[in-house]
Amino acid sequence: MDLSQIKLVVTDMDGTLLNSNHEVSDLFLQLFKELKKHKILFVAASGRPYYSIIHKLESIKDDIIIVAENGGLVIEKENLLLSKPIKKDSLFEVESLIDSNNHIHPVFCTKSKAYFKNSSNGFINLLLEYYPIFTVIESIRDIEEDIIKIALYHNEDSEKYIYPHFKKFESNYNIKISGKHWVDISDNLANKGYAVELLQKNYNITNDETLIFGDYNNDIEMLKRATYSFAMENAHENVKNTANFSTKSNDEFGVEFILKKLIRAKT
Repeated sequence: MDLSQIKLVVTDMDGTLLNSNHEVSDLFLQLFKELKKHKILFVAASGRPYYSIIHKLESIKDDIIIVAENGGLVIEKENLLLSKPIKKDSLFEVESLIDSNNHIHPVFCTKSKAYFKNSSNGFINLLLEYYPIFTVIESIRDIEEDIIKIALYHNEDSEKYIYPHFKKFESNYNIKISGKHWVDISDNLANKGYAVELLQKNYNITNDETLIFGDYNNDIEMLKRATYSFAMENAHENVKNTANFSTKSNDEFGVEFILKKLIRAKT
């Protein structure tokens, strides 16, 4: 494995760069300084909203590119490079299905804030970790901004209790199991792989010059954009079957472990 030619590093956040307490390590921030010295472009690619990713990476926000909402938004130094809002064709049908399943808690995501439904009041404290800026609504008719993504939360198992209900919308939308508790609904072209491809073209970077880390199904498209694609030890089996390499878990500094190798290869 020769990492000496890497020009672009992309990592998912939850379950990948962040530990189980949703924290960024001091070690990563030290290694980031070395990446910057070697002029390696760094991208944080997450299902989280832009403002939540910025909060986690506040100290380096001006030196990185953010792929938010699973690729629905790409922002570099507050410059919007890509926005892929959801088509409204079937939105009310989606909302009706959500409302008929009271164990599913939706988050309607726009560029500036999240919208929770009144029926999710008991889960708002939990959702705040991911969506700290929010408004409570009765219906999506109350939302005037473009909806970039709908995140659906289940307290037990998203793959078992959410996805089977919503997979019928896959001809209209990109439906992804993005975590143990989450299913995300986005525009068909709103995925992390499409966003990474855009950045590779903009910066004239090849797959062989790209290093990517991921742990869940919403990372699969972007993992395919890199020769050096890494699945975390804690990753979903689909991700392990997609990635070309593996690393330690997010709680064992799996991203940092490979970044150390990258920096050694550069020096």
